[in-house]
Amino acid sequence: MKDKQSIRKKIFAQRKEISEEQIGAWSQRIAAQTLQLEEFQKADCIYAYVDYNREVFTRTLIEAAWKAEKRVAVPKVHGKDLVFYAFTSYDQLEPGYFQIPEPAYGEAVNWEEALMLMPGVAFDAHRRRVGYGGGFYDRYLEKHPRHFTVALAFEFQVLDAVPYEQTDIVPDRVITQEKIYI
Repeated sequence: MKDKQSIRKKIFAQRKEISEEQIGAWSQRIAAQTLQLEEFQKADCIYAYVDYNREVFTRTLIEAAWKAEKRVAVPKVHGKDLVFYAFTSYDQLEPGYFQIPEPAYGEAVNWEEALMLMPGVAFDAHRRRVGYGGGFYDRYLEKHPRHFTVALAFEFQVLDAVPYEQTDIVPDRVITQEKIYI
């Protein structure tokens, strides 16, 4: 099994090889599956990430949530923590931590029962996750365990095995363009 840094390097290189058109097509398939989830349909509040650097696009999901009159929030890094801000317009965004789009303004929210759409670098079939290395989602979810978590990824990000530590939070679902890992 490779170490997390080697896995990150490998997956980042693979993401660079994929065309924007392919990422868009795969993202649409992932969004369609996500929108069918009972947890998405029943959720009043959605925590979502704003995609960056060839991640699964989230705009379709965010806009579908707005259209369904769900409340949406996106994260902003504060020190070692994620704080989620009510998100009502893409005009709120500016480059933040590592140039990742973050809300420049808005109301900080703390919805304890929200569906969380989360990114990741790599996963395995048991839904174990290799993140970007900051531990932001693990720390947040440790303090807020009641969220139903859905990680969005491309199938090539699902590996045979990934390193796993006790502090790693395993998402409830991993959705790729090819399947849903339960």
